[in-house]
Amino acid sequence: MTRRRRFRLRRSRNAFERLKVNGPGAPEEVFGPKAGFTPVARRSRGVYLLPNAFTTANLFAGFYAIVMAMNEQFAAAAIAIFVAMLLDSLDGRVARMTNSQSAFGEQYDSMADVISFGAAPALVAYSWALRGMGKWGWLAAFIFVAGAALRLARFNTNIHVVDKRFFQGLPSPAAAALVAGLVWIATDLRESRWITATGADLGWLAWIVTVYAGLSMVSSAPFYSFKDINFKRSVPFIFLILLVLGFVLVSSDPPLVLFLLFVVYGLSGHVLSVWRWTRGVPALSKAGLAASGGEAPAKPAHNGTEQRPPR
Repeated sequence: MTRRRRFRLRRSRNAFERLKVNGPGAPEEVFGPKAGFTPVARRSRGVYLLPNAFTTANLFAGFYAIVMAMNEQFAAAAIAIFVAMLLDSLDGRVARMTNSQSAFGEQYDSMADVISFGAAPALVAYSWALRGMGKWGWLAAFIFVAGAALRLARFNTNIHVVDKRFFQGLPSPAAAALVAGLVWIATDLRESRWITATGADLGWLAWIVTVYAGLSMVSSAPFYSFKDINFKRSVPFIFLILLVLGFVLVSSDPPLVLFLLFVVYGLSGHVLSVWRWTRGVPALSKAGLAASGGEAPAKPAHNGTEQRPPR
């Protein structure tokens, strides 16, 4: 036992002497990150008030939409879903601006999205038009809820595999906007006496839109993510005029304009997918991205902990 202890002490002493001889930078080389290792900032496990307040407001808007649908206030329910979309777009940005990202906020945001963009639109559509269709109605609503949950789960685990310029599948907020937009515009047209059809009369149209949105969320169609747009870069003055005109256009008839915008966006991914298929371009994987000439996406963290954009 004594000889073994002496050998261990001598080996430790020799290792320490080698570090001293090699210079002050040697310990960093020995104990620092290895080649090819990408250090990842450790996320705080604390709970931050400001970004999670926006997430809570998003969750409240989704719950409010469900309550309004139960009370047959379908226009208010649809507007609440659009408000939830706005709040969902702000919580992550607020967290990054205030440097208050946390693992708790990331998970909380995902669960709030399941309610606001999964359960709420499905229940609003079911209460408005799908209730009288029997099992076909609630099956369509379930397809939408399951599609939203699967879409969010795939986004959390697949963010480093696809081209960051495109979403893989229709984003759940856009899918919710399709369903809520249909409810809003049909209710608005009926209140303004442009049409006389009720939700039950438009049951099959609502069924098609709900099922289409649910299946599009779990598809592999590429939908533009707008993540490569640099809002900090200076732009020509004409862009400011176009922005003002866009606000005026939306304000002129919010239900119609918003619904048409999301219909175009909801079809764009499948059109782009067909175009890529006809040209022989592979899917939005690393190989497909290299074939299309894009930049390679960031590699996943060494321990697999980095998933959603920091919250």
